[in-house]
Amino acid sequence: MSAIELKDLTYIYSKKTPFEKRALDDINLSVEEGTFLGIIGETGSGKSTLIQHLNGLIKVQNKKVSSVVVNGLSATEKKTLKQLRFEVGIVFQYPEYQLFEDTVKKDVAYGPKNMKLPQEEIDARVRRALEVVGLNYDEFAERSPFELSGGEKRRVAIAGVIAMQPKILVLDEPVAGLDPVGRSEILALIKQLQKDVSPTIIMVSHNMDDIAMLADRIIAMYDGKIELDGTPSEVFCNREKIKEIGLDLPLATRLRDKLVEKGINLPDGIVTPAQLEASLAAIKNGTAKDEVGGGDNV
Repeated sequence: MSAIELKDLTYIYSKKTPFEKRALDDINLSVEEGTFLGIIGETGSGKSTLIQHLNGLIKVQNKKVSSVVVNGLSATEKKTLKQLRFEVGIVFQYPEYQLFEDTVKKDVAYGPKNMKLPQEEIDARVRRALEVVGLNYDEFAERSPFELSGGEKRRVAIAGVIAMQPKILVLDEPVAGLDPVGRSEILALIKQLQKDVSPTIIMVSHNMDDIAMLADRIIAMYDGKIELDGTPSEVFCNREKIKEIGLDLPLATRLRDKLVEKGINLPDGIVTPAQLEASLAAIKNGTAKDEVGGGDNV
């Protein structure tokens, strides 16, 4: 079942002015429910414009030609737009800058309150959301969000989105600005959220290593178009196109290529450290195969 269907989606900023910019150019995209979709591309490639169409933050310009349907709800119809915004939760880059209430509990409750839920249900959702992101309710609920660490603020911001129980979670550079420990914790949390909260996740990132480890499908954007679409191995094996659109390969892929140059016979399609380690171990043990096997990338 498709969770997302975009058809002939074009979006132009500053139409009919000297600053006109075609941010999306005839995008067609279908995303199956349960997919972890990674979106990569240079700054200005159209990534943010694309994800903001998913819950109507940016409205479809040409309704006669373009359509955005998410979980059967159309982003072009006013009667379904409000429900759509509850079903698609977007966590923007540096979401901690959007915290504004005087306590963590109030901040996380903001979304459920807008859903007009009973107070008992709001309280239950706040408690569960904080526990899901790894923040003990009794310890954090009454604290000011502005006194927390960067990683804790990021968790509170994510909790505020998942308290609305979105079926689709969209994350825009979710680990930007965090230290290595904070990055690892948030990436592990995101994978857990797919299992516990939102089965379909879309993550925008400039970090090819993160995308390669987490996503089961990747689209690479350039100048408002989708240039590549496939599994991490399929996308990153297209080295010439990746270079052409200004992106890097994952570190594991670059290391694999250097080892191949030195005469070590490694299979193509290596995109994660785990895959590289497994392939090197197979060579050492004399059990190497021509292709990288499947399995969990993380």
